[in-house]
Amino acid sequence: MRAMRAETFSGYEALKLVDLPKPAVSEGRVLLRMTAAGVTPLDHTILSGTFHHSKAPLVLGNEGAGVVEKGGGTDFPAGSRVMFFGAYGAFEDGAYSEWLAVRKEDLCLIPDNVDDVSAAGIPVAYLTAQVALTRVGFRAGKTVLAPAIGGSIGNAVTQLARALGAKHAMSSTTNHAKAEQAKALGFNEVIDTSLEKLADGVRRITGGYGADIVIDGIGGEVLSEALGALALEGSLTTLGYSASRKTTIDVTNLIVPQASIRSLNMFLQPHAARADAWNVIVPLLQSGAIKPIVAKTFPLTEAADALRYLVEGRPFGRVVLTT
Repeated sequence: MRAMRAETFSGYEALKLVDLPKPAVSEGRVLLRMTAAGVTPLDHTILSGTFHHSKAPLVLGNEGAGVVEKGGGTDFPAGSRVMFFGAYGAFEDGAYSEWLAVRKEDLCLIPDNVDDVSAAGIPVAYLTAQVALTRVGFRAGKTVLAPAIGGSIGNAVTQLARALGAKHAMSSTTNHAKAEQAKALGFNEVIDTSLEKLADGVRRITGGYGADIVIDGIGGEVLSEALGALALEGSLTTLGYSASRKTTIDVTNLIVPQASIRSLNMFLQPHAARADAWNVIVPLLQSGAIKPIVAKTFPLTEAADALRYLVEGRPFGRVVLTT
């Protein structure tokens, strides 16, 4: 089978097209014919050599969509369309390939109204978003901020919070064109930080109240700014660092509102947490209450260009490889 493998962790040029044996089906694994793979910031982190737990050579990609070939039993019979997320592409060969043997517990059936390309970009973003919302005790009527509307986590949290009854489901962007694009897509509570500060925008939208829940997927100075937008006894969850791993915070932004800050590592979440999240996400996909946004697709052989476009082009929506 063909696969795009990182021969070393030294940048885009290290991704090479290779011919590998088709994976064998073993106990607890389901053989998929891959149709699409999501491209994520973690893929770039690994390829750049700054994710210290991965070892080269490695086929990247920790989410995707495919068709069950065998091993799925009655839950996932042959021919079923499925999507998945797991440690693939980080700790073992992943989704940038034509075939993959996936752990059965990592699979979810794709709703009939969702195509494979859209499905490939769902698991990481929406599972992470829903698990994060659950862990902070989200319920209808809460006020939620998820910076970076064009990014996968910011967009997924905003959509889920809105669909689940948030009083306000806010996001942000540093790019005025993206703010206009978000508005055209129906995201009416997006703060254009080229025009106003993040905290000022949150308090304008909430009438001075602030955000009960902040879920930050990009890190850096945005995290510091988001802390200043917290409401009384609000909570900030940090779970990504594509902007930067380091920032400086003003501790009074935690102390004065008696707020809290926590983190989330999806690789450490138990199967039950992910299953519960899927039980929320799938009906919302079926009803159309949430809709994944795909910015651009690339063929598998152009994986390096896809990653470059994601990281340097900063598109609005997901980037997906097709096989």
